Amino acid sequence: MSEGYKGRIGNLIRDARTHRGLTQAQLAERLGTSQSAINRIEKGQQNLTLETIARISDAVDSEIVSLGAGPVHLRVTGPTTLSGSIAVKTSKNAGVALLCASLLNRGRTTLRKVARIEEVNRLIEVLNSLGVQTRWLNDDNDLEIVPPRELRLDNVDEDAARRTRSVIMFLGPLLHRARTFDLPYAGGCNLGTRTVEPHMSALRSFGLEVKATDGAYHATVDPRIVPGRPIVLTERGDTVTENALMAAALHPGTTVIRNASSNYMVQDLCFYLQRLGVRVEGIGTTTLTVTGLETIDVDVDYAPAEDPIEAMSLLAAAIVTDSEITIRRVPIEFLEIELATLEEMGFHYERSEEYDAANGKTRLVDITTKHSVLHAPNDKIHPMPFPGLNIDNLPFFAVIATVATGSTLLHDWVYENRAIYLTELTKLGGQVKLLDPHRVMIEGPTHFSGAEIVCPPALRPAVVILLAMLASKGTSVLRSTYVIARGYEDLAERLNELGANIEPFRDLSH
Repeated sequence: MSEGYKGRIGNLIRDARTHRGLTQAQLAERLGTSQSAINRIEKGQQNLTLETIARISDAVDSEIVSLGAGPVHLRVTGPTTLSGSIAVKTSKNAGVALLCASLLNRGRTTLRKVARIEEVNRLIEVLNSLGVQTRWLNDDNDLEIVPPRELRLDNVDEDAARRTRSVIMFLGPLLHRARTFDLPYAGGCNLGTRTVEPHMSALRSFGLEVKATDGAYHATVDPRIVPGRPIVLTERGDTVTENALMAAALHPGTTVIRNASSNYMVQDLCFYLQRLGVRVEGIGTTTLTVTGLETIDVDVDYAPAEDPIEAMSLLAAAIVTDSEITIRRVPIEFLEIELATLEEMGFHYERSEEYDAANGKTRLVDITTKHSVLHAPNDKIHPMPFPGLNIDNLPFFAVIATVATGSTLLHDWVYENRAIYLTELTKLGGQVKLLDPHRVMIEGPTHFSGAEIVCPPALRPAVVILLAMLASKGTSVLRSTYVIARGYEDLAERLNELGANIEPFRDLSH
């Protein structure tokens, strides 16, 4: 590696680390190395293998150097007025949960219209390494999943596992399949004990013990231990609830889960479990009662419902550009608080009668946005577990608030440091003031003008900046947009179909 090149990579790593709100020590811990090593890397004094760069990229959740063709950037020419209609795609978070849950079934699972995003691709690679056969059936993204008689748990694709956030959701289904197994995970041991502990306390009732060392979960299962009383989740988390549900599905007794998340992806998982023959009562509430089966061996066909976060992204795109578009197949029960908040801010829209999603359960509507003059809401906007305002939808209110008259306070109490990324809107002319790591004050209305911005490493804020660029006068460039591809399928192309002018491009040389 040449000196200049090492220095450039060091700078990129430092920028990505600070963007994530990590200290050198925290990054070192994620990578299982020393702080002095990170210091040398960032100063460009260390030779780096491609594998090391890939591991650092995962630890900071940012594509630091893309090998081969280089990262994809987006050039946006605005301001834009959108028109026409667009259908919401199926939920990425449901797709991810259902891929994990397919391990419960010894028969064939066919999932309809699966979100074909990077997170799903990584999980499929992990499933394939365990011996599961998967194949895309058609252009509608229907996916067939056929498990082997015996899973090859000693053969797990470590690289793919480390590049997904969802591998922890294999614990629930796998604890019935083996007495001991290992699962690799991203980063070093400190994966925030906070994030792992709620899963452990939920799954201990099923005899699972996990030690996290050397970037792997070492799991041992004592099959004599079964839940004797209700499982009370210490955190009403979506993935924690899903793990507990999957563990309960193959426990032949009745399991009660309290303080369960009732969010959209959890409901989709419950409907799928019902198709497998598992009894699930209390769907949509915070107490789930599950009567599981000793073995599950059925051929099932299931269609996950549409994604409320994508629906919110499209709503925000229409509001920010003051456009009249029709958004079809909106899962209304997961956007009611968001729409009520927007109505309070002066947003006008029409909605169709309700109709059923393909799963026969989730309620959908079509929404047509109307020309609106927005003002700041009377109260702060903050997320809550479902049925409150969705945590993933909060960032969209940042860009909506920039086009509303007055001061809007957003309180993102869930995530440390996510609010920081919203201040990137100031580069386009927004007035966004960070009050502390959790709160931002936004003054509107804004006259956006084009700028060049490096994509923040967080998915929703990255999309928020892209939407603001649609409303910006002139040309904007959003650099290194892999993070958007992790959670959205063809977002730029689909916005272009509504009249946006977004052009993907790559740099010719590094």
